[in-house]
Amino acid sequence: MVYKVVVSDKSESHQIELEDGAKIEGLVIGDEFDGSILGLDGYTLKITGGSDKNGFTMKKDVPGTRRIKSLLSSGVGYNPKDKGIKRRKTVRGNTVADDIVQVNTVVSSAGNKPISDIIGSDEEEE
Repeated sequence: MVYKVVVSDKSESHQIELEDGAKIEGLVIGDEFDGSILGLDGYTLKITGGSDKNGFTMKKDVPGTRRIKSLLSSGVGYNPKDKGIKRRKTVRGNTVADDIVQVNTVVSSAGNKPISDIIGSDEEEE
């Protein structure tokens, strides 16, 4: 499975495609993994969220890989315009599985080189 991994480092974010997704499959939101899986040697990345093939966001409160309709008043998946408004929205569980297309990560410990140097400036311009 091909995953789009978005790596956020302070004010910059980089999108990397991961061809062999079996290495991050089964990880949960909040888990940390070695950045060498993505070619970022020396980096440690923390999963902060993601979305599935239909665009439903991953929510930390929902265990497993299932999709549920949850009554939300705020937070991930729903931003109400007024206070007190609730709405039933579909959200995805907190575990990375085959249906997940995008995984959002944040740098928890940086390596020696900046990410833009490792990835290359060609991909950053696209």
